[in-house]
Amino acid sequence: MRSIWKGDLSFGLVNVPVKVYSATESHDRKSHQVDSNDGTRIRYRKVREGTDEEVEFSQIANAYESDTGQTVVLTKDDLAELPVQRSPEISITDFVPVDQVDPIYFDKPYYLEPASKSPKAYALMREALKDTDRLAIATFTLRNRTRLAALRVVGNVLTLQTLLWPDEVREAAFPSLDESPDLKPQELKMAASLIESMSADFDPSQYEDTYQNELSKLIEAKAEGTEAFTAPEKADDEDDDSEVADLLAALRASVKNRTGSADGSDDSEDSDSGKTPAKKTAAKKAPAKKAPAKKAAAKSTAAKKAPAKRKAG
Repeated sequence: MRSIWKGDLSFGLVNVPVKVYSATESHDRKSHQVDSNDGTRIRYRKVREGTDEEVEFSQIANAYESDTGQTVVLTKDDLAELPVQRSPEISITDFVPVDQVDPIYFDKPYYLEPASKSPKAYALMREALKDTDRLAIATFTLRNRTRLAALRVVGNVLTLQTLLWPDEVREAAFPSLDESPDLKPQELKMAASLIESMSADFDPSQYEDTYQNELSKLIEAKAEGTEAFTAPEKADDEDDDSEVADLLAALRASVKNRTGSADGSDDSEDSDSGKTPAKKTAAKKAPAKKAPAKKAAAKSTAAKKAPAKRKAG
């Protein structure tokens, strides 16, 4: 990896020299646009609107709209005059509990590597964050833009996770969630059972990008002139408004598929919402209970008739 930024991580009077690396990369297949008729590559040109006159990149500026609706053109020289902090410093302002920063604010992650001969100060910061279970909130400037970030430990590495600004996160205002539906205790119980049956430790290596895998398969098949996939059979159209009629039954079936049993508790303890499934279960089990009784009665009758036959003889 190649570092994209170098500076100091500072808190109080302590400075920790670090190198910054992008922690992620895309695994998408690279492509370019072509004419589908003959494969001729499509190129983009920057031209003046209404003409075919091409504009040089150095002559392109940005237009913004003012609060009054007026269009304001800013050149690269104008933007260079912004009093953005240019010091190569990641300035820590606060140490906050980990659970107080919602993951919805997380943006792009960067790895920090110690840049000094002695990594002691780096290790001290890392271990202190681990022991206190806190995140360090910091600000820094990257590509002439001020960034808000959270410093946290990932494995054995200090990771700088840029954060979205508060006004960049939309409010989730949905009228459909203003009123809570009536959830039956048994439904909650079965949902919890399903969650428990699917509980596991997170292992990212168990997951793969199926789209990219199938895309690679399609590319190779096209290159060889063969078919990559068979056309799926068309299913009958279903009503988009249809819903699961019995949520509890669906939960029971899901738990049974995962564990082999619908529930670990006695059905007699079910709430009103669980009476229907409980009766169905009892109705299915009833013949099994009566069968031994019939056999016992048959044996008893045979035992009584045997002496009668002996007297007749």
